Amino acid sequence: MILSVDIYSRNTWWKIAFLVFCVLVGAASLYITDKLVTKLEEREKQQIELYAESFKYAMTSDVNKDINFFFEKIQKSNENNTIPTIHDNGFGYLDSKNIDVPKGLNTLETQSFLKIKLDEIIKDENAPIELDMDFHKEYIFYGNSQLLNILRYYPIFQLLIILIFGLAAYLLFDSSRKSEQNRVWVGLAKETAHQLGTPLSSLTAWVEFFKTDPSYDQEIVKELEKDVQRLDVITTRFSNIGSVPVLKEEDIVETIETFMSYLQKRISTKVSFSLINELPPNTMIKLNKYLFEWVIENICKNAVDAMQGIGALKVVIKETKNNQIVIDISDTGKGIAKKNLSKVFNPGFSTKKRGWGLGLTLAKRIIENYHNGKLTVKSSEVNKGTTFRILLGGQE
Repeated sequence: MILSVDIYSRNTWWKIAFLVFCVLVGAASLYITDKLVTKLEEREKQQIELYAESFKYAMTSDVNKDINFFFEKIQKSNENNTIPTIHDNGFGYLDSKNIDVPKGLNTLETQSFLKIKLDEIIKDENAPIELDMDFHKEYIFYGNSQLLNILRYYPIFQLLIILIFGLAAYLLFDSSRKSEQNRVWVGLAKETAHQLGTPLSSLTAWVEFFKTDPSYDQEIVKELEKDVQRLDVITTRFSNIGSVPVLKEEDIVETIETFMSYLQKRISTKVSFSLINELPPNTMIKLNKYLFEWVIENICKNAVDAMQGIGALKVVIKETKNNQIVIDISDTGKGIAKKNLSKVFNPGFSTKKRGWGLGLTLAKRIIENYHNGKLTVKSSEVNKGTTFRILLGGQE
């Protein structure tokens, strides 16, 4: 059975919904802009065709016929003030409209300049308009107006803006959500430490009382004292989570060995323990001992549960070339399915029927938030086992 907190399912859905919304906005923007560009292209083509027809009409009409009024009307309705146009008279002479020709150029220089501009206009892939005169053919080449070129690239700019704002909104929301989670964790930890404090003080007093009364079995009292001390450690852990933990130089191997020794006495004898240390003697690293032990405890207890009380638990401690401390904790349990590998650290995820799904979440927070390390699933294979890796110190 897999338990998954509903809020994190909803969290996945809102991300999908947000992505779909951004895609729809982007698609709508592209569609509308494409329609505008198409209409503007058609309008500009009509303007150039009207301009060409009016030019042809003026050039081929009877010289004695008064066409000035008609020509001016056509030109006025044309309103071609933005479309770059080059007229080739068929004999190699070029004339231009709406092209900024540098001042001071002579005829040859102007023709050379217009030939360069003509190559640029041809790149716009607008088919030239052919004018069939009486004895020869002339051509009008035209490019895209500045407005049309802007509209062509506008969707890219708009999508970039949408992407930036969308990413900013997502990061802001995600940061706010994580901040809210942090406040919940801290509040829960502080309240738990507070609630445990009062009965723990009472239990400590009772243990001291039993120690002074020889009528009580002192061996039982010693075991009871160990459990009370254990409760005190747990209370300290919750207290440290609810505040900024203090990191001290600790012998990491000794810390792990001490906890493994404690755990081994309290689980099935059918689980074998092995600790392989490849670190130099007395290797020290900054730790919060209480919280770090909690991480080891969570991973090891999960491993024992996965093995159902029978199997082998191996811990390997070594150092990388980047001066990182690597702790690999391996078991021979049932492993983790590939589809669940990305969920194991999510709050509420558990394969246990009565699991809360918070152990690995807290472990990851302790390692990454408080110790600036990294906790990952190094490898896992169904029915063969899982290896968790802890990285501390140095640079990855």
